[in-house]
Amino acid sequence: MDATDKKALINNIELFRGLSVEEISVIADEAIERDYKEGELLFAENNPRKEIFLIAEGKVELFKSTAFGEEQRITFFTKYDFLGEGSLMEDSPHSTSARAFERSKVLAINSELFRSSGSIAVVILSNITKVVSRRMRYANTKMMNATAQYESGKTRREHDLLGEREVPYEYYYGVQTLRALENFNISGITLNFYPDFIISLAIVKMAATKANYELGILPKEIADAIVMACQEIMDNRYHSHFVVDMIQGGAGTSTNMNANEVIANRALEIMGKEKGQYEFCHPNNHVNLSQSTNDAYPTAIKIALIKANEKLVDVLQDLIKVLHKKAKEFSKVIKMGRTQLQDAVPMTLGQSFLAFAVTMEEEVQLLNRTSALFLEVNMGGTAIGTGINADPKYGDKVIPYLRTITGMEIRLARNLVEATQDTGDFITYSSALKRLATKLSKMSNDLRLMSSGPRAGLNEINLPPMQPGSTIMPGKVNPVIPEVVNQIAFKVIGNDLTVSMAAEAGQLELNVMEPVIVQSLFESIEMLKNGMKVLAYRCIDGITANEEQCKQTVQNSIGLVTALNPFIGYDASTLIAKLALESGRSVYELVLEKQLLSKQELDCILAPENMIH
Repeated sequence: MDATDKKALINNIELFRGLSVEEISVIADEAIERDYKEGELLFAENNPRKEIFLIAEGKVELFKSTAFGEEQRITFFTKYDFLGEGSLMEDSPHSTSARAFERSKVLAINSELFRSSGSIAVVILSNITKVVSRRMRYANTKMMNATAQYESGKTRREHDLLGEREVPYEYYYGVQTLRALENFNISGITLNFYPDFIISLAIVKMAATKANYELGILPKEIADAIVMACQEIMDNRYHSHFVVDMIQGGAGTSTNMNANEVIANRALEIMGKEKGQYEFCHPNNHVNLSQSTNDAYPTAIKIALIKANEKLVDVLQDLIKVLHKKAKEFSKVIKMGRTQLQDAVPMTLGQSFLAFAVTMEEEVQLLNRTSALFLEVNMGGTAIGTGINADPKYGDKVIPYLRTITGMEIRLARNLVEATQDTGDFITYSSALKRLATKLSKMSNDLRLMSSGPRAGLNEINLPPMQPGSTIMPGKVNPVIPEVVNQIAFKVIGNDLTVSMAAEAGQLELNVMEPVIVQSLFESIEMLKNGMKVLAYRCIDGITANEEQCKQTVQNSIGLVTALNPFIGYDASTLIAKLALESGRSVYELVLEKQLLSKQELDCILAPENMIH
């Protein structure tokens, strides 16, 4: 890039608004052009902050590592975006990493330049303050889109059925979303809590646009702009503008219009127009063409739930691996099995953990089987399934695009009227989530019991201590991780009841209660996913066995007589059990005293390997 190109790029970046021509020239002279190959890091988490990066070409991915060693994508940056501005404000290391998602050209500017020039620093820090302020406002909404947004205080006038309203100029949503914000300040859980849902809305709009263009009912310029806007949203951009509450009246219309307005306004910018110039690209006439909320919204829900289920199953698989690891580790630790909290027969601690693993494996199969129901969608049914305002060929055109974009085997429902009013798939999947939650809670109960004590309980295992357990009892450590998993289960079970009641409340050709169904399912998935991560890595992975304690309970247990039953008979076994209970003496000692078996025979029968299969 020559000096002119550098200046042009800098002038188009919000961070440098308000600088003079001379100041822009100073920055351009110091800017270093760099080319990054796909996958190459611009900067890494925990490394010193030294530079600000301006993107001239390509796409840069911002991500961070979780406590569990996974990568979490935060957002993408493209042309005219900047990152690394934190180097001007603090000396702490990078809290995230950035890498080229594709071949990219970047200008890197050493932050010392801005520190050494007071006039430049004042302007840039003022602009950064606006960015930070905007990010703080969205901090309570788990905003995933961290790209810069400048606010000028300008507004644009939009109108709908109810009249005209002023919408902040920089916002990509419009008047109908603004009304939804005023009407539905309900749960505090907004669309941008669930990025997969936003991405799925963009997928549906992209597929619809491509089908409409193929049918010849949408001009190429508009179609191309809508598709490009949808792709940007699928790349985690503009998610902060998806702001309506997950729980809303209107069967999801507010969600659908939030998507339509954001996509339309971004498409207008791509076309070189201003936000709100809907005569060129309209939220309803173009973005929502051939659709109704009643087919676009549930289709997006189903795609998002399939994606969310994949992530849930991945976490469940990790939990299963940890359980198998512990099963192997404890395979030689003999302990007492119990039924109805009473001594039963010996087993190994490894068998307990293997049983946990196997029961969780069953849930993987069930979750995948029930989530596959979401592959059937009602696109083209529009309002009630009759297909009004959609080309008769539209349904068959849009499905292949959905398949291509998602990589899923999506299919059209055989009866769109039935599919538009039916919520049975949500009931079935919610039940699978409830079953998983119930099993996790039961396993957590078992872990709490096995770790009870340490002096006056079972004390078979030690859970890793996570935090002090009492403000009044020194030295007490509680099983806080299993306890929180119990509480997650209670919430998921409650959400399942909500789904059932909402599904039952549907009337005639549409179920208007889908928003609370959706919110309940996404919340259950998110809580289960987070709970299983914590359970696997902050509890089960660190469990140790109290082998001697386990062995002593077996040796002292009256339950040993069950193993003797085939050799001395039921009546004699009952007598030995009664005497042991009354006298406090061991079964082993009493059998020898009564000369029911020789020591050699008794040792052979009661050897752990002979009592466990």
